[in-house]
Amino acid sequence: MRVQLFITCMIDSLFPQIGEAVFDVLSLAGVEIHFPTDQTCCGQPTYNAGYRDHAQILAKRTIEILTLSDDPVVLPSGSCAVMIRKEFLELFREDPPWQQRAQALSSRTYELSEFLVDILGHTEFQASFDGRIAYHPSCHLLRGLGVKTQPLDLLNQLKGADVISLSPDCCGFGGVFAIDHAEISSEMMNRKLDAIESSGADVVVGADVSCLMQIEGGLRRRGSSIRCAHIAQIIAMKEPGLR
Repeated sequence: MRVQLFITCMIDSLFPQIGEAVFDVLSLAGVEIHFPTDQTCCGQPTYNAGYRDHAQILAKRTIEILTLSDDPVVLPSGSCAVMIRKEFLELFREDPPWQQRAQALSSRTYELSEFLVDILGHTEFQASFDGRIAYHPSCHLLRGLGVKTQPLDLLNQLKGADVISLSPDCCGFGGVFAIDHAEISSEMMNRKLDAIESSGADVVVGADVSCLMQIEGGLRRRGSSIRCAHIAQIIAMKEPGLR
């Protein structure tokens, strides 16, 4: 199978090592990867901030680029997958031609763990991890896409790993929410950090870089040795941490 990899802004700009891990995981799963080099932001930040006109410009560009091929689109991000799968339809609800194009793209867009488990049926990567993993179910992934068990299906195949799932409480990031409501965001994060530290985890694993960045930043400020990792880093047996 051939897929189009939509790598997301934050991974491209801040955490390219995660992008490399995603590429490795898809390759190990036997997938041929096409990376559209003209891809940019899907428009989620401006959409969440209420700038619909600007979001539409970015959304249209994303649709145009990802519909040059009929191959499935895979994203290592629950939040960006929600944007393309659901919010594009809302964004173009009064523009039927573009909404139709958005619907066609939505029907073949998948978050990484969802694609590996539900489409490929691939959970065994011969990977291992010596320690305890605390899985963080991010809001968009769990509530937006309904992806609940797929990341755990992948993590539970790791040899030597003790995997637990954290409660589905929000980490407090929420994009512009963390800026507009900083005090509330910090309190939500601290509750999440308390749960992580009491879990005995060696590493926190998730499928959304934004959440992991929020959590790891908080852990570092506390002087904790616990690090965060995208699920692709763990499967590809890369060094945990967003450094």
